[in-house]
Amino acid sequence: MEALIALGVIVLFVCVVVFKSIALVPQAEAAVIERLGRYARTASGQLTFLIPFADRIRAKVDLRERVVSFPPQPVITQDNLTLHIDTVVYFQVTNPKAAVYEISDYIAAVEQLTVTTLRNVVGGMTLEETLTSRDSINGQLRGVLDEATGRWGLRVARVELKSIDPPHSIQESMEKQMKADREKRAVILNSEGVREASIKTAEGNKQSQILAAEGAKQAAILSAEGERQSAILRAQGERAARYLEAQGEAKAIEKVFAAIKAGKPTPELLAYQYLQTLPTMAQGDANKVWLVPSDFGDALKGFAKTLGKQGDDGIFRYESSRTDEDVPKVDDDEVADWFNTRTDPDIAQAVREAEAAARKPVEPSPVTNTHEVGWAPHGELTE
Repeated sequence: MEALIALGVIVLFVCVVVFKSIALVPQAEAAVIERLGRYARTASGQLTFLIPFADRIRAKVDLRERVVSFPPQPVITQDNLTLHIDTVVYFQVTNPKAAVYEISDYIAAVEQLTVTTLRNVVGGMTLEETLTSRDSINGQLRGVLDEATGRWGLRVARVELKSIDPPHSIQESMEKQMKADREKRAVILNSEGVREASIKTAEGNKQSQILAAEGAKQAAILSAEGERQSAILRAQGERAARYLEAQGEAKAIEKVFAAIKAGKPTPELLAYQYLQTLPTMAQGDANKVWLVPSDFGDALKGFAKTLGKQGDDGIFRYESSRTDEDVPKVDDDEVADWFNTRTDPDIAQAVREAEAAARKPVEPSPVTNTHEVGWAPHGELTE
């Protein structure tokens, strides 16, 4: 019986020794091992064997990056306003031995160091600078904390200000200021809209006046060109009409003259015709009294001598003039263009160019262009 008890005690002792000599350290954790009360080694992510009753694990440290949020802390700004600021610190243990032996509680140490550094940084800023300089405050906090915690085996990755709460009275003042700023911006935007609308309206009026002036100019050009062409065509028509009238009279005279030559009139016939013409001459309103000359026979005789030649029987007979063939004839080719009704190509081209210029739209100038528009001496638009 005693032997069984002794055997059981030995087996129990062996189990305890085996349990004490084996330690499993998971990944992302580090175990600080001491031997006889002094630091021996650091094990991480492996199966570690310990010397029974001599080695022990002092502490296990998490090697992952940790996020610690600290409660709001009262901080006084440069303009003597109390703010409540809470921070978030991202850090990681890089040296487990230093984190265990250099500081007793590194989390509490990081918290207190963050508070003191935050008060130092914010104490040199006004409220407005504090509210608008978060990135600067974060950078300064990270630099100071990373430098101070380096000997503790820590690496500070980031420091963020979670919230900045000013006093209630300051919040009300800020809300009023924000409301006033929004109202001011609304008034400015409204004024800007009115100004832009006025500019657009003025620009539209300017373009309308430009188009009206351009249209009036082109209309005046076309009207003047039309009047000129109309005057030219009327003059050409009157010239052609006078020519045709003169030509008709010439033809009539030629016909009468030819008939007279063909009839070979005698002085007796001329006297008879003259006597028939006298009553017609007397029918005019201006001819109240007409006289027959006493030497009427001698006058007819002299007239017959100019037209005829005295024959053997003593009678004057008509003899054709020898100078008829010397009378120059009018060349119809010289006046052929007077009766041409086709449009002059140069005139048609000028009219087409004027119509094209009248239909050409005027390009609008930019809205922001506020300089004046004027007319050059030659009628061109200048800016």
